[in-house]
Amino acid sequence: MSRDRALFQHAYFVNDLEIAINEWHHLFGAGPFAVASHHRTDSFSYRGTSVEADVSYAFGYLGDLMIQFIQQHDDQPSIYRDMYRDGEQGFHHVAYLVSDFEAERQRLLDMGFEPACELFADGVNAAYFDTRAVTGGFTEIHGDPPHIVKVFDRWRRAHAEWRPGDPVIMGR
Repeated sequence: MSRDRALFQHAYFVNDLEIAINEWHHLFGAGPFAVASHHRTDSFSYRGTSVEADVSYAFGYLGDLMIQFIQQHDDQPSIYRDMYRDGEQGFHHVAYLVSDFEAERQRLLDMGFEPACELFADGVNAAYFDTRAVTGGFTEIHGDPPHIVKVFDRWRRAHAEWRPGDPVIMGR
């Protein structure tokens, strides 16, 4: 197994996806962003319970780094509310892709990190480990099946090909 666990994503909890998208686009040139409103999973566990918060996501690139924004629409317990109360926002997690999800999950467990959230959606496993003592946020491991890597590549190309006047939110 590789020792290099290159981060591909930085994620931020925000109060409003569109405001965050526009601010990051104007400040850094990030985007365009794909938005997943009120995302649902096939299976979900938050700290051992099946409580799934109502969240929307936005995904875009800044160079080769994926930027994710998360907006929670309810007051359910979540890995986002673990860090931020209503009205607060900021950095939430980093993520890296893994080919052997179970082996990497076990490696993090063996290191003493608690899995705060585990889910399966769109044919992909993901787990968030509470690494706040080390990183200041959570760490997500994300499976890398070919279909999801193709989606990420499409979003990265959209960033490279974006021109002034193009929409900053894809699909509009």
